[in-house]
Amino acid sequence: MTLRFLTAGESHGPALTAILDGLPAGLPLTAALINRELRRRPQGAGTGLRMKIEQDTVRILGGVMAGKTTGAPLALMIENLDHANWRGKAIAPFTIPRPGHADLAGAIKYGFKDLRPALERASARETAARVAAGAVCKHLLAKFGITVGGYVVAIGEIQAHLDPLPLSERLLQAEASIVRCPDPSAAEQMVQRIQQVVIEGDTLGGIIEIVALGLPPGLGTYAQWDQRFEARLGAALLSVPAIKGLEFGPAFENTRLPGTRVHDPIRLEKGQLVREGNHAGGLEGGITTGQPLVIRAAMKPIATTLTPQPSVDLASGEEVQTQYERSDHCPVPRAVPVLEAMTALVLAD
Repeated sequence: MTLRFLTAGESHGPALTAILDGLPAGLPLTAALINRELRRRPQGAGTGLRMKIEQDTVRILGGVMAGKTTGAPLALMIENLDHANWRGKAIAPFTIPRPGHADLAGAIKYGFKDLRPALERASARETAARVAAGAVCKHLLAKFGITVGGYVVAIGEIQAHLDPLPLSERLLQAEASIVRCPDPSAAEQMVQRIQQVVIEGDTLGGIIEIVALGLPPGLGTYAQWDQRFEARLGAALLSVPAIKGLEFGPAFENTRLPGTRVHDPIRLEKGQLVREGNHAGGLEGGITTGQPLVIRAAMKPIATTLTPQPSVDLASGEEVQTQYERSDHCPVPRAVPVLEAMTALVLAD
């Protein structure tokens, strides 16, 4: 059976919902388990005011009885507490598209005169529903000894140095960091850079590494293009707002090396096949190798900036400056649980 999920809801609507279909029956599941993951999503330096309003908790509306999944679709709901501040109020049309956001593209595609329907659904607020669904998948994967985690390796021009640190230790140290970076020295510089960009009225992007430990070999296939594991993971992770690039293992660094220094030698060790290194990032031919899956995701600086940017008012047809709407200054640390969730959804399927 295929594991699939859908989300619905708007940023300032009553609630976000997710339906996760295809879970096996008999998996112990509680709202508290999902809420632990939801609590991770708002955390991190560079977070905007919205996260001081929302205290995300999930309601399980279907698919669980007596504390276990039934095999029926799992229905989840997360209330938007900020909805109370918008409900019943006259909201002026939003007609000045922000460069880099879905505002203008959405207006062209759907014929909106008011940009709010586009920005409300395109908002990264929707990722709370993904984290809820992903929490269930991480829980399922843990039953098979598989761990999915992530950490920040760069914010702006600040780069972490992590080579000597084992992947499992990186995951542990990242959760103790306000920027989810396992390198304490780089983390301190990242915090300072974020504080600086807040003063500048600007935003920052960065690079996030997602890893999966304990994977068996053989997930995915080369038999069809859309079933190659890189293709499935790529589609899932690139669907996250502001994620603009991916690499598996050190893919871009590999392009500068000859093949004999890139591919991982196969050796025999006590009768077992082993690899020397993991330049492939845990994937060969669209199939997992049994080594750690390592994915690096590039997150652009988000589009909503306190400093105005040039735009055009679609109502008047005049060139104007963008108007600031509340947002993060650096969402990179907060994106880690979202990318973990999307990876877990693909792996669980």
